[in-house]
Formats: sequence, structure tokens, C-alpha cells
Amino acid sequence: MKSKTQQTLALAVSAAIIATAGFAASHVSTSDSAAVNARHAQMQLIAYNTGILGNMAKGEVEFDAAMAQSAAKNLNAAASLDRATLWIEGTEQGAVDGSRAKAEIWTDAAGFDAKFKALQDASAAVMDAADLDAVKAGMGPIGKACGDCHDTFRGPKT
Repeated sequence: MKSKTQQTLALAVSAAIIATAGFAASHVSTSDSAAVNARHAQMQLIAYNTGILGNMAKGEVEFDAAMAQSAAKNLNAAASLDRATLWIEGTEQGAVDGSRAKAEIWTDAAGFDAKFKALQDASAAVMDAADLDAVKAGMGPIGKACGDCHDTFRGPKT
């Protein structure tokens, strides 16, 4: 009888451990997915505001100094978001659905921070753009900052 009780107890403890581990895994997965979704939103804000500036620089829309300054300020703000809540270690490509973040983001955190800093600096240079030439001049460094970061820290589409 003692053996049956021990087996039942062992089975109950095992079930509790599995259930707890499953709950913890699903919780981590949910918050990891939320972080990936939030950083996708960050990238969308960056792309949207870069697009406003780029369309002006290409002459696809009429230059508007106030709109250019606003887009540059928004771009700068999006690039300046604290990455601690968005770029959580363990959310790299292959670990979380939808993530294209390379593991190098965490193994080379200083390099990753430097790429965002380059975008912050490039967008800051356009925040006081008074004319179209200033926006045009600022688009090269903005595009370079985006491209350099993507080349180094973004994985391929799968």
C-alpha cells in the first residue's frame, strides 16, 4: 500500500511540476511575443517618419518645414526609446515567432547601442531643418544608420 501511495504522490508532484513549467513557459512566451510586437511598432514609427522625410527629399511631396521638423523629432524619439523593455535577451530570430533580431544584439550590445545612437544623431541633425536642402542632406546619414543596423543586427526573412 505504501508503494501505491508513493506512486500517487510522485505522479501528483510530477503533474504539478509539469503544469507549473507549462504555465511559466506560456507566460514567458506571451511577454516575449509582446516585446517583439512592441519593437516592431518602434520600427514602424521609425519607417513612417523616415518616409515622410524621404518623400520630401525626393520631391514626392511638397516640402513643409514644420512637418519635416515634426517627423525628425518623432524619428529621434522612436530611436531614443529605452531598449530594455523591447529588446529582451532570448527574443532573437528562431526563439520567438516574428522576430528577425540576431543574437548579436545581445552579444554585441555596445555595437547595437551605437547603431541606434547613429540614428538618434542623424535625426537630431534634421530636427531644425529650415529648408529642403537640409532634409536632403540629412537623409544620407539617416539611411546609412538604418541600413548599417539592419545589415548587422537583423536576420533574413524566413
